[in-house]
Amino acid sequence: MPLFDVYPLYDVTPVSGKDVHVYDDKGTEYLDLYGGHAVISIGHAHKNYVDAVSQQVARLGFYSNAVQNPLQHALADKLETLSGCTAYELFLCSSGAEANENALKLASFKTGRSRVVAFRNGFHGRTSAAVAVTDNKNIIAPINAQQEVTILDLNDVEGTKAELEKGDVCAVIVEFIQGVGGLDQGSTAFFEEVDALCKANGTLFIADEVQSGYGRSGKFFAFQHYNVTPDIISIAKGMGNGFPIGGVLIHPDIEAKYGMLGTTFGGNHLACAAGLAVLETIEEENLIANANAMSAYFMEVAKSIPEVKKIKGKGLMLGLEFDFEVGDLRKTLIYKHHIFTGGASNKKVLRILPPLTLTKAHIDQFFEALKLALAPVNTTV
Repeated sequence: MPLFDVYPLYDVTPVSGKDVHVYDDKGTEYLDLYGGHAVISIGHAHKNYVDAVSQQVARLGFYSNAVQNPLQHALADKLETLSGCTAYELFLCSSGAEANENALKLASFKTGRSRVVAFRNGFHGRTSAAVAVTDNKNIIAPINAQQEVTILDLNDVEGTKAELEKGDVCAVIVEFIQGVGGLDQGSTAFFEEVDALCKANGTLFIADEVQSGYGRSGKFFAFQHYNVTPDIISIAKGMGNGFPIGGVLIHPDIEAKYGMLGTTFGGNHLACAAGLAVLETIEEENLIANANAMSAYFMEVAKSIPEVKKIKGKGLMLGLEFDFEVGDLRKTLIYKHHIFTGGASNKKVLRILPPLTLTKAHIDQFFEALKLALAPVNTTV
């Protein structure tokens, strides 16, 4: 049976990984500066992760949410400690799209409203409501387009104010650093004024931390760079280091009711073991501090590359913007220099989303390869 052909694929077949490297079926080593869309947070095949998952699957990999699961409570407690988000409750699910779907559903339940305000170039997932609030008409089917969504420009405070004062908006959803969109960020004033506007108009403020969470921005959550208090926080990618897990942090003002939310695989024993291993490793290895140190070094070196027109992002959620589309550059980096990088809907942005274990040596390796890849072809005979 053929696979449904929806992914343009590079001709590379990874079969194993170790820390910031992956190895293909021919034994070639690749420097992984993309982490499978920012999923690999503590490095490929980290011993803590491998041991935790192996030991748990040998005991009990799965049972339903109809029984007690102490691992869920342990994960919630460790998440509270490391994130500093003490005024929230946790609902576990299986992906970022599912997290955002449930976040939007909760906002609608709480407010009794249905319209959502989202922002240009935002990406929130591919399920029903999550894709409807994503700014990409090419992936929104007619069944999704029935959702009531208003897309505004980042930093449009007046537009946001005008929409919220209509009284029918259940939620404002925002990425504090846009991922797929190309590492754009709103201003401090924008984020803080939108937070205040939500509170003044009975609208819930949703922080989409699916990609930017878990230390990637240099703080545990990207919203923590600002003086805001989201009502709901969605999380996923770096949460499980490759194991499918997502979650929603929910302010206790939103009252839980039996049957309100549900999931088959969310919060299963194996997922929680993976999630705990990630949090413990982030803490033990001071990976958020490392993300900040490596970010500063990366930006310092990037400034010396004349072809780089703009350095975007925070922490180890970074982008290099050029005055040309980077598709061919990415191919050169992967096929000639054996380095994985990412693209964005902004075709001129090269995305850098490595494991948080990145070192200066890895950064030096990347920039040496980038210089060679950017060098004009020598046509001298």
